[in-house]
Amino acid sequence: MAFNENWVGKQIILVVLAHPDDPEFFCGATIARWTSLGHDVHYLLFTKGDKGSNNPVITTEELINMRVKEQRAAADVLGVKTVSYLDKLDGYVMADLDTRKEIVRSIRVLKPHIVVSCDPANLYPRDGYINHPDHRSVGQQVIDAIYPGGGNRFYFPELIGEGCGPHQVKELWLSIPADANTVIDVTEYWKLKLDALSKHHSQIGDEIKMRKRMLNRRQPQSNTEHPRFEERFRRIIFK
Repeated sequence: MAFNENWVGKQIILVVLAHPDDPEFFCGATIARWTSLGHDVHYLLFTKGDKGSNNPVITTEELINMRVKEQRAAADVLGVKTVSYLDKLDGYVMADLDTRKEIVRSIRVLKPHIVVSCDPANLYPRDGYINHPDHRSVGQQVIDAIYPGGGNRFYFPELIGEGCGPHQVKELWLSIPADANTVIDVTEYWKLKLDALSKHHSQIGDEIKMRKRMLNRRQPQSNTEHPRFEERFRRIIFK
């Protein structure tokens, strides 16, 4: 049976993650699914990925310009409306009230029905890999911004003077979760995910090898001729 979010009407979806390419790697196929269904998806990224290279001759400014262009190109593949940045330093993302206020402001301006981030509780997403501290920090800060700050006028009341009144998000979806409660068959959208990832030239290396690696993400009960792919989330529906 096809997955059904049971949403009524067009949803505004805000994806808040740490780095360029995080949305595509973490949940790109689900994003492609949502835009194909007519929902509006927007990105808010904490950093511009200024440390995402070991190239000894590239400058930080060149890397930033490259990654911003790559992210816009990838977002275009998936049908994402806007890409915005908080301009934090890659690798140094830390929680503070000023940053929480920036997230709350973004939520109150866009007024998303759904917010997507990543699970701060997932230290070890897979064998041989430790979750990046930026990922965990962003996930926690998004959680803290949504509740209680986003929907309560007594938090950051100065934002009301900017026209940013309280807004209550309906749902929070945490990607790469430690404990998933929502699994979506995204086989139909996997090619779009890979097409979007291929735009991140500075990150993926050899595109053919990347596509072969991603084929290994198929579900164990499927095969290379008829692969099946899933993306998993911790979905919180606010009452």
